[in-house]
Amino acid sequence: MISRFYDDLFDEYLLPNKVLVIYGPRQVGKTTLVSTFLKTYSGKVYNSSGENQQLQTILASNDFSRIIPYFSDYDLVVIDEAQRIENIGQGLKIIVDQIPNIRIIATGSSSFDLSNKIGEPLVGRQIVKRLFPVSVMELIENYGRAYVWNNLDNLLIFGAYPEVLTAVSLTQKKEYLTQLRDSYLYKDILELENIRASKKILSLLRLIAYQIGQQVSLQELGNALGMSKNTVARYLDLLEKSFVLINVGGFSRNLRKEITKTSRYYFYDLGVRNAVINNFSYPDERNDRGQLWENFLFIERMKKAAYQQLFANFYFWRTWDRQEIDLVEERDGKLFGYEFKAGNKRPQAPKSWVNAYPEAMYEVINRDNFMTFVA
Repeated sequence: MISRFYDDLFDEYLLPNKVLVIYGPRQVGKTTLVSTFLKTYSGKVYNSSGENQQLQTILASNDFSRIIPYFSDYDLVVIDEAQRIENIGQGLKIIVDQIPNIRIIATGSSSFDLSNKIGEPLVGRQIVKRLFPVSVMELIENYGRAYVWNNLDNLLIFGAYPEVLTAVSLTQKKEYLTQLRDSYLYKDILELENIRASKKILSLLRLIAYQIGQQVSLQELGNALGMSKNTVARYLDLLEKSFVLINVGGFSRNLRKEITKTSRYYFYDLGVRNAVINNFSYPDERNDRGQLWENFLFIERMKKAAYQQLFANFYFWRTWDRQEIDLVEERDGKLFGYEFKAGNKRPQAPKSWVNAYPEAMYEVINRDNFMTFVA
């Protein structure tokens, strides 16, 4: 079993009359994380799922006379898959406002639903944490840096879902990722948004998978898929909010040459990305090594920022004459530019970047120095 970053932090985040909300993709270990904590918790626990129909009825009722007696005997309330409960935020608000010293953990795999239903009612009453597939930081903590070096190609191909990392054979890794792709990846979207065009969503994901690190044109995607630009935008938004894709916008401080109105997309996990295109060949055997490396570094940097609380805005930077930087971080009013290279090349910073932002830092991240960047 792989220990996770939040394993030892529940005492810090689980506070009286607060809701600890844990978001994250399906199958990344949210339920296991909470179950591990509960084994050491000595208080009286109510532990259930958003699929529990009685729980749905109680919390959706907004009825004080039903909600308060139902939970008042417990020290801790745990609700897995909380996005399945209508008006969940309002129900939880009643609990934390009316029952002294009660603590609540709510987990969910679709931010679009949880954020809408929990966010506004629980302003000032929630602590939100995001759980990713296993990070390089966590792998180092569990197995040491040598493990990461020795398994780097596997991370680029099979990703970092807990069950993938613990699978004993490559066949098991592939089978799990294929099942994840077919059974879980779109579940929130298809069930909660009543969308039936799953084949269209998979086709859209395939197109995005081949465009990692490139600007995405909604019009071109729509033309290729026989969908309107607005429908493509809606599907991409849902894929973001169900933790399949991450959208990154362009950076600018009003230099005319800079491109800002386009987006780039990265996958939360490279194993999912490679399952979408049915390609589990190793990096040396394929022509998208650079894309794999770029996606890997981006998502690992996101994990590091979330876990170490590096408060930053993330962008890419590109000019109309095709000068570009893969990742720009804006932290504490300062700019940090990072170029990702799968090989050993160390290009100089683009001239337009240096001229426009002479105080900005610039660094090339490759296999020689990536460990500090992501861990």
